[in-house]
Amino acid sequence: MQTIALPIGDPNGIGPEIAVKAAVALAGRGPRILLVGDPFVIDSYAQRFAKDVPLDVAPVDALPREAFSPGQVNPAAGHATIRYVEAAFDLTRAGTTGCIVAAPHNQTAVSAAGIPFSGYPSLISRLAGVPDEHVFLMLVGAGFRMVHVTLHQRLHDAIARLTPELIEAAAHACVEALASFGIDRPRIGIFGINPHAGEGGLFGNDDERVTMPAAERLRAAGMAIEGPAGADVLIRAGLDAFLAMYHDQGHIPIKLLAGNSSSAFSIGTGLLFASVGHGSAFDIAGKGVADPDALIRTLRLVSAGGAAA
Repeated sequence: MQTIALPIGDPNGIGPEIAVKAAVALAGRGPRILLVGDPFVIDSYAQRFAKDVPLDVAPVDALPREAFSPGQVNPAAGHATIRYVEAAFDLTRAGTTGCIVAAPHNQTAVSAAGIPFSGYPSLISRLAGVPDEHVFLMLVGAGFRMVHVTLHQRLHDAIARLTPELIEAAAHACVEALASFGIDRPRIGIFGINPHAGEGGLFGNDDERVTMPAAERLRAAGMAIEGPAGADVLIRAGLDAFLAMYHDQGHIPIKLLAGNSSSAFSIGTGLLFASVGHGSAFDIAGKGVADPDALIRTLRLVSAGGAAA
């Protein structure tokens, strides 16, 4: 069974706690977990939650001890978060680990460290040397897989960025990811940009300019495409994945139906990289009450090949 690199996320969030708890829960019953992070941070939680379970640790000396303060946003912790993922990426590229599942980051802390960052997909694209526009987030949960054509942008900018080519790139990344999950000919639904996908021009021509040409070209390339159609009518069981045009269009149904149990995949690089759908929960960091279920589920999902939503 492959080894999974598990960078511990923001050391001042719940990441280290749920990483240790997940490693303990899967010890001897799942994939080998290699925790990637500052040893003193991991040990602080291992003493509480892994007293009788040996943990595999890939040490990364990134966080000054004085910056370790659970519940506090700190640029040093943001910098450490990135260093952990970079180390995990190097391990995977060297063949030491087969894939990466990362604990949650804190975008404010990373940005405060002066690191350009809009989420794990942008970081993985940089590390893999793949253009940002070819790397996408896929949320998995409650029986659905949701690929986001745009992500962390002002809505006005996200819509302005949409092109047929970007949607096609997202569809190809989706097909490639699903093939690695054992789904060889997926059925993909494309959400419209405007309500009712524009209703034939009554609600704007964005879909006529962008989503419809993309859908036609993807069908011509042999893909099984449904839509574009309004997200409210297109989303249903039976399709293997959906392309959401902007953040909330894809996040709301997954968060509503799956809650905090969703998994987040960065697709388009050829590297299997996943995280959890929830955040770093600074309000409960260090209190020992963080729930590792989403991380455990993601680790099992990756170990199984990701086929089950």
